[in-house]
Amino acid sequence: MQRHYKKKVSGFKDWDQFNHSEDYLIYPQNIGENLGIDELSLSKGELYTFVTNKNGRGKKKTLVAVIKGTKSQDIIDVLNKIPLEKRKLVKEITLDMANNMQLASRICFPESNLVTDRFHVVKLVMEALQHQRIKLRWEAIEKENQAIKIAKEQGIKYVPIVFENEDTPKQLLARSRYIIAKKTNEWTPNQKVRAELLFKIYPHLHQAYKHTLEFRNIYEQTSKELAKEQFLKLD
Repeated sequence: MQRHYKKKVSGFKDWDQFNHSEDYLIYPQNIGENLGIDELSLSKGELYTFVTNKNGRGKKKTLVAVIKGTKSQDIIDVLNKIPLEKRKLVKEITLDMANNMQLASRICFPESNLVTDRFHVVKLVMEALQHQRIKLRWEAIEKENQAIKIAKEQGIKYVPIVFENEDTPKQLLARSRYIIAKKTNEWTPNQKVRAELLFKIYPHLHQAYKHTLEFRNIYEQTSKELAKEQFLKLD
């Protein structure tokens, strides 16, 4: 991630010096109407807050501020060093759903509207889907443990349930992690077979997967009207 961002934000060159000796860097001249604010893990796992001009598209004059840490007050203290007349120029800020980022943005950029980044919204939805898969996997593990215990008490050999693709229930759910994170047209032939089996056995997971796809498709609409229409159709 660090290497990617170093390449993406060409205006920020003194990484090693910053990581070891500075708490922040600000470039007020790079401010614009559309900003993005997000946290990023750099060297040794340290978190930094990045404020960027979205119209810069990762090129020169993109970076507005880099702040060591993610505490709202630290972010506010640094961003308030930028003259208020410049901060009032900001009309829109794209950010995640973290309270600290929202608080800092509202205080420092009083004329702006806050927009939740689509990446973070979709990520939250995907995490909820994976949570359902993990819950089912733990249930499958518990059922298998109980079956093993009963077989042992009865003095018989435990024979696990094996599906037609030779997965056990817990293996099927574990190996489906990447399947449900993809769209259907991105599946390999083997993943298609496993997905068909998974959704046949766990229809509720299939329903959740379909809802996730419907939600992700909203963000792919180029028209706000169509996106709103699709959103209202969600159950």
